[in-house]
Amino acid sequence: MSYIARFIYVNMPSFTVAGYVLFIVIFLLSVLVYKLGFAKKLMFKQNVVIYIFLLLGCLMLTFLAFFLPVVEALLVAAFILIIYKIRLKLEKRGSTT
Repeated sequence: MSYIARFIYVNMPSFTVAGYVLFIVIFLLSVLVYKLGFAKKLMFKQNVVIYIFLLLGCLMLTFLAFFLPVVEALLVAAFILIIYKIRLKLEKRGSTT
């Protein structure tokens, strides 16, 4: 079990609650990575469909998180995309002045 998944399972009161917490963490990190790296302006219906499929995909990622470092990989991806967005804003601000 990966470090963060093990941490969640050790510190939660039951395995059921820990499973839900792990799923929510994976879903929120996936939404963050999607928003930072891939999101386009879409209609509301299209966004609902995307988030439904993201939710279903995160269910599979939760099962993989028992054996693979899924949460850690999502954290690294989010961190890299945050750095990219910050540098992009700084470049745009520097080029306009």
